[in-house]
Amino acid sequence: MNEKSQVRDVYDAVADPTRRKLLRMLADVEELPLHELTVHFQMGRTAVSKHLAILKDADLVIARKVGRETRYRLNPTPLKEIQDWVSFYEGFWKERIAKLNLILEEKK
Repeated sequence: MNEKSQVRDVYDAVADPTRRKLLRMLADVEELPLHELTVHFQMGRTAVSKHLAILKDADLVIARKVGRETRYRLNPTPLKEIQDWVSFYEGFWKERIAKLNLILEEKK
């Protein structure tokens, strides 16, 4: 399988704070062009574009060309994988805390 046909891991894509900020910004709007995203970071357009490419490889953002401009929008569907993973551990810890509370009540 060649590198272009591989989908980037969602967890890897959201591991970087810059990419998480990009996702958060895109969650608040329908879509934004690259130049409007770039002004929110202390890095150049090329660096922001590379972060967006990683998010695009993970299918977290969708890019569309409008003339010479590229506009980006959030695709939240892959985030469901992360939500499912976190939900499992949320239940895990709730169960452990409930057991701890029972033990503490018994010791009173």
